[in-house]
Amino acid sequence: CFLSCFSIYDRTGCVHVLVKMESYLFPFDSLICMLLGISFTVWFTLLLVFIIVPAIFGVSFGIRRLYMESLVKLFEVSECFVNHFNQIIEKNWFKMSLEQEVQEMRRGSAEPEFDMSDIFYFCRRGVESIVDDEVTKRFTAEELESWNLLTRSNYNFHHISTRLTALWGVGVLIRYGFLLPLRVTLAFTGVGLLVVLTSIVGLFPNGRMKNYLSDKVHLMCYRICIRALTAIITYHDSENKPKNGGICVANHTSPIDVIILASDGCYAMVGQVHGGLMGVIQRAMVKACPHIWFERSEVKDRHLVAKRLSDHVADTSKLPILIFPEGTCINNTSVMMFKKGSFEIGCTVYPVAIKYDPRFGDAFWNSSKFGMVNYLLHMMSSWAIVCSVWYLPPMSRMEGEDAVQFANRVKAAIARKGGLADLLWDGGLKRGKVKEVFKEEQQKLYSKVLVGSSEDRSHS
Repeated sequence: CFLSCFSIYDRTGCVHVLVKMESYLFPFDSLICMLLGISFTVWFTLLLVFIIVPAIFGVSFGIRRLYMESLVKLFEVSECFVNHFNQIIEKNWFKMSLEQEVQEMRRGSAEPEFDMSDIFYFCRRGVESIVDDEVTKRFTAEELESWNLLTRSNYNFHHISTRLTALWGVGVLIRYGFLLPLRVTLAFTGVGLLVVLTSIVGLFPNGRMKNYLSDKVHLMCYRICIRALTAIITYHDSENKPKNGGICVANHTSPIDVIILASDGCYAMVGQVHGGLMGVIQRAMVKACPHIWFERSEVKDRHLVAKRLSDHVADTSKLPILIFPEGTCINNTSVMMFKKGSFEIGCTVYPVAIKYDPRFGDAFWNSSKFGMVNYLLHMMSSWAIVCSVWYLPPMSRMEGEDAVQFANRVKAAIARKGGLADLLWDGGLKRGKVKEVFKEEQQKLYSKVLVGSSEDRSHS
């Protein structure tokens, strides 16, 4: 047909060939268009009815709760296979005593005297103690008591049996074939609506109407983003929710902590000005609500930061500020040192404890290992994000209490409520090197020991 079209110069003949081709392909084109139209209509209807409308009114049909209960039963089935596998391994190796391990390293030698190979046991245990210290293990994924059918939790478990491998394979198809596309669609919907609607609200004059619309838009968009993660959140003690003129402080596990809290209440965010997509979102949000964004050069100016925070909380018409005083993400097992800056302002502090259930997905963001895109892909391809949020009673500085003591008291309350370990270490140790001051202190102590021992020998 194409040869006829290009070789015959008679206009009537060419028109005749083209019409014949169109009549031949028309039924297939119409069928494809009809199927695409039906698919788009069904998809948009489901999105509107089950996601957007419930997010607007803050209601839920209970589908996510039912999904979570089904996952728990699924994990119980897989746990039977894994427990049998663990029992076999424990019998063969992990329950060996000191004597048994030493004999194993000696390769069956029964000599009771000291052997040079014995030191390897103590060297290994010493290195394990150094590696598994209180700080380092807070920046790795939380260990699970049972496998959750994710290879990122344990790569080898799905090779235990054929049934477990089949179960894992079905899970991969569900997570990547159905859940991931749905969640990506919801994420783009939520972020897109947030940018567009906050920009529109920003055109309104300042007043009650603008504040009301801003609150509704933020809540709706954050709730859509929550559904993009299939997040099941349980909020406790809502009567203690943060109020205007105060600061909300919480432990920090993941960047989605912001969405978790903002889907139940409105906050003024604090952060550094970014470029790219994040910058577009920040500029749109600040038009509708007085968020606090700092330029890169302003972040290290503590007095400027404190002044802007103080000016914000002094206006009781403005939303409470949301701050994560740890300054970095911790792996959902502990709370580390709170920076004292937000506790020097002298306003009411509203503590919040956040605790994730690692069985359904690890929410911890190891920023030194994963970029933001890779991390979000992990979140959206997990089974779900399940967490509990506790609103603690408001706290204020006591008489004679400095900012550091106040920060430690708030941190202890959050750790106690969330069932987390209360640590005094600075989370900045995750990236920073040991300070020279600490090295010098150890050198001074060791030099005193050497000088003291030499003096004792001289006296004797």
